[in-house]
Amino acid sequence: MRNTRALAVTGAAVAALGLSAPAAVAWETPSNITALPSVIATGGQLTITVDGCRSGGTATSNAFAPTRLSPVHHGGKGNEGDRGGDGNNDGGRGSAGNATARGTATINSNARPGSYDITVTCDGRTLTKPQAFSVIGGVRGGIGGSTTTGATPTDVAIGGGLVAAAVVGGGVFWMRRRAERRI
Repeated sequence: MRNTRALAVTGAAVAALGLSAPAAVAWETPSNITALPSVIATGGQLTITVDGCRSGGTATSNAFAPTRLSPVHHGGKGNEGDRGGDGNNDGGRGSAGNATARGTATINSNARPGSYDITVTCDGRTLTKPQAFSVIGGVRGGIGGSTTTGATPTDVAIGGGLVAAAVVGGGVFWMRRRAERRI
């Protein structure tokens, strides 16, 4: 009987601690910072969302210029679609866990491929999410997407040599077939 009571008290204490923990550590974990898409090419647009950031802030990284994060005001009855509302209808004034800030950063065209951290400063606090996103090499657009324009002199010489070899080979083959018919 004592074990049952001790187990019940321990379970209640763990539950109470578990319910209060999200509000207490709302800003303590890097999981509050979300970068989408997680893999992006140079010159692309990265959306940064930070939970627990009431009044907005600034996001920085070696891959983009400092970016302003604006508070997202929640409203409505939970049918928010793309606007990111959580249905609390608290106008962004709820607990720290419900306050959200969002911004859009443009990846520098000279950013090297690899993983990058994001550091967010919000409400006088700083938090870094290591390896928040990865940059891949950019693609040069246009016709064919290549980095050169037209054929080089080497390409022309190789192509001309192949055409000449085909003409000579075809002529030899034709002459031999013609000679075989006479016999």
